[in-house]
Amino acid sequence: MTVTVDDGAPAAQPSTRRERVGWYFYDFANSAFSTTVISVFLGPYLTAIAENAAGCGDTCDGQVLHPLGIPVAPGSLFAYMVSLSVLLQVVVLPVVGAIADRSSHKKQLLALLAYIGSGATIAMLFLTGDRYLVGAVLFLIANIAFGASIVVYNSFLPQLAGPDERDKVSSIGWALGYIGGGLLLLLNLVAIIALPDVDKGLIARWSIVSAGVWWAAFTTLPLLRLKNRPATGGERRGSALVDGFRQLGHTIRSLKAYPLTLFFLIAFLIYNDGIQTVITMASVYADKYLGLPQEVQLQTILIVQFTAFGGAMALGALAKRIGAWKTVLFSLAMWTVVLVIAFFLPKNQALPFLLLGMLLGIVLGGSQALSRSLFSQLIPAGKEGEYFGLYEISDKGTSWLGPLLFGLTYQLTEDYRVAIISLIAFFVIGFVALLAVPMRKAIVAAGNTPPEVL
Repeated sequence: MTVTVDDGAPAAQPSTRRERVGWYFYDFANSAFSTTVISVFLGPYLTAIAENAAGCGDTCDGQVLHPLGIPVAPGSLFAYMVSLSVLLQVVVLPVVGAIADRSSHKKQLLALLAYIGSGATIAMLFLTGDRYLVGAVLFLIANIAFGASIVVYNSFLPQLAGPDERDKVSSIGWALGYIGGGLLLLLNLVAIIALPDVDKGLIARWSIVSAGVWWAAFTTLPLLRLKNRPATGGERRGSALVDGFRQLGHTIRSLKAYPLTLFFLIAFLIYNDGIQTVITMASVYADKYLGLPQEVQLQTILIVQFTAFGGAMALGALAKRIGAWKTVLFSLAMWTVVLVIAFFLPKNQALPFLLLGMLLGIVLGGSQALSRSLFSQLIPAGKEGEYFGLYEISDKGTSWLGPLLFGLTYQLTEDYRVAIISLIAFFVIGFVALLAVPMRKAIVAAGNTPPEVL
């Protein structure tokens, strides 16, 4: 017999360690995309393809591309594509979340989205010559499917862990994700070192493809271990797509009844947009301004990945002592420090960039893992997918205001240092907004039981 809570949504069934391990491994699987594709290889590679299409020589002074008649500087193309993909996600992700809440086949939905995204990534094998539009379209498909799959993945979290366990479970998932992304990146670095005479662009292209293969292969474990549960939001009525849009409208209207949840979401979207932009544009900054070779960029990202594992676990432990809310506020202050240091980094010197990567990794894991667990406490029962659909608008690899600001700032100033320091606004505004959220009151207002320490 299905037990129901007051609003008619089925109560969560107890999870097993086996199921939780399966859930952790989707982070392990998909992090290869955010790390290898978004953070390292695709930005510089797609920029090089765009520069080739624009006929650039040693520099791109004045040369622009005209996709759909719109003038675009080759150096801004990747940033604009990230922004466009997230603008599309604003519509797609909440609808996917609504469908997930009203489906008793959530595991199958996760599989569909994961394999669409990984398939589009593998298809980047054909991104050669001056085919920048091929790369742009495939990236749009992959990044939208990536974000949508994480909406479904995140919606499992409240069903797998209670209020006092959620910080720990979320932190383990993020930590394992950094290991997964780091391991594939390590293999890519080995390929670059072992094949010094092979064209770096060729290695970059195959590294991008390898991320799609990794994503698809390791998605198998969560699909084998996760359980389908009764639809938390009630079974859909009629067409899943139409019902999803209808439910999205209801969700947006119902947010007025949970103003503190909405305020937290706005704060998160601001500061995490900054986090994701730093991650996304770091390789472009290192390549185009600092003049660091790809090997150094890979080594730095590897340092970030493995220190982020420790950072996620360490900040998760800190959250157990002082609370997740205070720990996230601390991490945002540290992000501001990271950007100030990045502004003053000297050109053509690897060691300062590597050391900055260590600091970035420490704050990265905890700020993201604890934000996810905090938000899960603010979701009304039965609406996990819908609300995580809104949340995912600015999560792993998905941001739009930051890349748009970065791209516009560079296009106006042609100075990557000005572009990178402009992102500090996201952390300052996000810190102030998060500080203003009364977390315990917000959790109770959503109908949930607050953890003992916040």
